[in-house]
Amino acid sequence: MLPRFSLMLLLLWFPAITQAFYQWQGDDAALELRGLVSGLGLALNNANDELLFFDDKLITGGVSGRLMLDANVSSLSFEAHAVQSVIDKKLRTGGSRFSLQSGVERSDALHWRFANEHADLFIDRLNMQYSTDRMTVKVGRQAINLASTFYFTPNDFFAPFAAQTFFRQYKSGVDAARLDWQWGEFSQLSLMTVVNYKREVSNTGWSNRPDWGGTSYLARASTLFDTFEWAAVAAKINGDDVIGLDFQGEMFEWLGVRGEGHIRFPDEQGESRDVKFSLGLEHRWESTLTLRLEQFYQRSGATDEADYNLIPTTDSSSLYLARNYTALGASYEITPLLLADAVWLFNHQDSSSLLALYSSYSLSDESELSMGLNIPIGDRPENGVLNSEFGSYSQSFSIEYRLYF
Repeated sequence: MLPRFSLMLLLLWFPAITQAFYQWQGDDAALELRGLVSGLGLALNNANDELLFFDDKLITGGVSGRLMLDANVSSLSFEAHAVQSVIDKKLRTGGSRFSLQSGVERSDALHWRFANEHADLFIDRLNMQYSTDRMTVKVGRQAINLASTFYFTPNDFFAPFAAQTFFRQYKSGVDAARLDWQWGEFSQLSLMTVVNYKREVSNTGWSNRPDWGGTSYLARASTLFDTFEWAAVAAKINGDDVIGLDFQGEMFEWLGVRGEGHIRFPDEQGESRDVKFSLGLEHRWESTLTLRLEQFYQRSGATDEADYNLIPTTDSSSLYLARNYTALGASYEITPLLLADAVWLFNHQDSSSLLALYSSYSLSDESELSMGLNIPIGDRPENGVLNSEFGSYSQSFSIEYRLYF
């Protein structure tokens, strides 16, 4: 572990080792090469339960680099993100025996692990896009963001963020094809196909061959009415039929309103249909203080902690175990260089909660330092039994340095 932390300290104290970005502009073409290097330190305090955690206390960390290429020639554009990381293996699970071992559902063919499983090299995005005045077609590994709400995002089916994730600059890419057609000034039709893969023992937990029978297809039509954008969604996600709705806008010129949800009809016999929706309210004051309140419901969630299921389901958007949740968040610009964020998550079934605190400080135009603290509140697990959801989370403190070039 010592060599990895030594490398992280080098990144912290000697940022000059990185090179400047490269940019070229021609008459009908352009190319830009950007990068990000980060060092992460993490301290975890897990529940003292050997059936759920193989380590109750962890101090771990790692370093990573992201190289980003954007190029365009006439109506064609290309995007590629390559990520190299060197981390403590324990960072992948946080000491948990039931932590989800598989990453984002995408082909394992573009992921390589070496150096005694401490180093990973993978392609996070690799796509080509063709654009006209009204239409865009993108094919390849790409980030797909379908969220309207901020914390709970039931309609964001592909690689969604957890509610307590604050750094969201780079959403993970999935293997997909997407067409966006603007059929009006404020109206758009989007068609997407996202390739499905079966779980298997590999670097990512997924196969490198597509499972075409479970491939997802989605259509989303959106338009603007007055001050609100409305969208309807029809999809087949991992074999299940889905219909949904999302909206976002402003009321009374000061209250932001967001909502999204869907009904899911399982493909397998004997399973009941699921309903998920979230509703959020937000307001930003001139002082830069922003408050957000969101309510989340999922019919498939347990109504009693005894029914919590630790086994991952085929629904990749199911990040939560219970039926009803509330999130209250706040962000504030303390100074032009220091930003503070917080969110409090509450589980209505077992009365557990999670308080997540985050701050980021801009050290220069190209670098920043962030710190995060997670405080779980609730009954801790005993002998492998979850007495509450958030009470089973780890107490954690993290510090991360990011350098952009």
